[in-house]
Formats: sequence, structure tokens, C-alpha cells
Amino acid sequence: MKINNILISQPFTSHNSPYIELSKNENVKIDFRSFIEVKGASSTDVRKQKINFSDFTVVLFISKKSIDHYFRLAESMRFKVPISMRYVCQTAAIAYYLQKYIVYRKRKIFIGKKSFQDILPYIKKHSKEKFLFPSSDILKPEIPKMLNKLNIFWKRAILYKTTYSDLSDLKNIYYDILVFFSPACIKSLFQNFPNFDQNQNNIKIATFGKNTLDAAYKAGLKIEIKVPTPKYPSMAKALEKYIQKYR
Repeated sequence: MKINNILISQPFTSHNSPYIELSKNENVKIDFRSFIEVKGASSTDVRKQKINFSDFTVVLFISKKSIDHYFRLAESMRFKVPISMRYVCQTAAIAYYLQKYIVYRKRKIFIGKKSFQDILPYIKKHSKEKFLFPSSDILKPEIPKMLNKLNIFWKRAILYKTTYSDLSDLKNIYYDILVFFSPACIKSLFQNFPNFDQNQNNIKIATFGKNTLDAAYKAGLKIEIKVPTPKYPSMAKALEKYIQKYR
């Protein structure tokens, strides 16, 4: 058998995407479709949470989206972010993204290596500061638990929400492989198609990240491609190998 078509559960972002090369090299059709949508909170939503940006001296960022929505709302609420504001970023990629909004070299920024645990020592060291934690409505429950154990002043601000896309137009379209990058995408699949049965059309499932893998297993899916691995850190490479092996 041959893999003919693949659905990536994310929007198309760049013509330099490795999936474009994969499509050409392996003669496979690849479609992109966002399974989730992000809706930003309004100024009123923030005030209802009793959040005042000026009350905080440090902002914790664990995603680029949280940066976008923090500065968007700061502008809409006429809050001029002071130069003295400190930032704690979970990864270097998130920290560098801050350059979109601030003069990077003039700010105090702490950068973690990879996980949320990496930034905890810094937070603990500066326990007298007041920490604002912008996030979406979806958050790993262990993160608030870790912050509460530090005995610090912190507040979570839900600045954007994740909603499920309407996928009804895909009802009668079948793909050989479905690729997922987040638990929310898995939930969106079953929200749109409660009776989804991958065995009915021999659909293969690919997941990126442990949380997505766990969500897929919990939903009763059989996983053929699990990324990342030491051998295949990227989804595109893992798909390429699978297609060649499957053929």
C-alpha cells in the first residue's frame, strides 16, 4: 500500500515548510487545517479577573501567544509597560520573541532551558517580587501547584482562549495519516466527530509531544508515529521514514 494523503492539524505557515519538500519527494498530498482557534480576551475580561497590570513587577511567559496577548491588552488598556519590568521566559525562543515588543538589551530577562521547572529557582530567588502569569484557558494543572509551593505573590491572567474549529466540511474526506500537535487538537477531532473510528478507513495517527500522545491514548487512538525521538526529532522526518517503510 501507499500513503496518498496527510492532514496536518495546523494552519499552513510557510512555503519553506519541510512538509512541502516531503510532499514533492514522496509524491504525497499534504493538507493543512487548524483544528483549534485562539480568541483573545478583551480589556473587560481582564478587569473581571481583577487583574491590574501595574500591580506586577515580573511577567512569566511560557508561550509566544501569551506575549502577543499581554502587549496587545497592555496597549488597549493604556498601560505603558515600564522599562523596569522583568521577564521570565521558559525557553530562549520565547525570550527572543520579546524583541517584537521591547528593546531586548535594555531589559532584565531570565531564560529557562526547556521546562517550567527550569525557571523555578529564579522565581524562588526573587520571592519578594509580584509575578503575573499570562496564559490561555488551558494550562497544565501542575504549573499552578509548583508556583503555590514557592509561597510567592502571583496571579494568573487568562488572556486568550482556545476553541474548537468547525470541521464539518471534512466529514466525507478521508486521510491516510492525521497529524496532531496538541491535546486540544485531539479533543477537537472528537468534538467534531464523536463517533470517529480510525479502523474504519485504516487511518494512521501521528502525534508530537508527550502530552499529545497521552491525550491520543486516552481517547482510544492507536498511534503509529510518535515524535520527537532521538532518531527523528521532527515530524516531517518521521513521516518521510514512515511513508518509505510503509510503501
